[in-house]
Amino acid sequence: MAFDRIDRQILSLLQEDGRMTNVELAERVGLTAPPCLRRVRALEEAGAIRGYHADLDPVTLGYGITIFALVALRSQAESDLAAFEAHVATIPEVRECHMLNGEIDFILKIVATDLKSFQEILTTKLTTAPNVTSVKTSLTIRTSKQMPGIPVSEL
Repeated sequence: MAFDRIDRQILSLLQEDGRMTNVELAERVGLTAPPCLRRVRALEEAGAIRGYHADLDPVTLGYGITIFALVALRSQAESDLAAFEAHVATIPEVRECHMLNGEIDFILKIVATDLKSFQEILTTKLTTAPNVTSVKTSLTIRTSKQMPGIPVSEL
């Protein structure tokens, strides 16, 4: 799908505020409401918009620490990679899982209420997972940038 200037504006505005009304969105991109809604629906159907969600504050909700874990597997056979991905999908505290190229196979973003709960996740769910040879972790000290999505102006 080719994205024109208005599509990019719609994507950028919705990425910033997914709760924006269609009327407000239409006004901001210079359309009337019906064609704006048609464009949004077309962007959703094309898969450019995958969904809408609330941006929750982890600390307010009791998740005081964020950890990144670098996971190495014994085997990189597709079935072993898929099995690991299926395993981490069952761990709610694992918020992101990315397969990497190189010495490390996966990087995980994990949230936990405290160090004790993270240690339990690490020792009972990660290091014991089939095919895992090592898990190296780093606790986040602070987050200085966290942007949702992608830079839309670059489309």
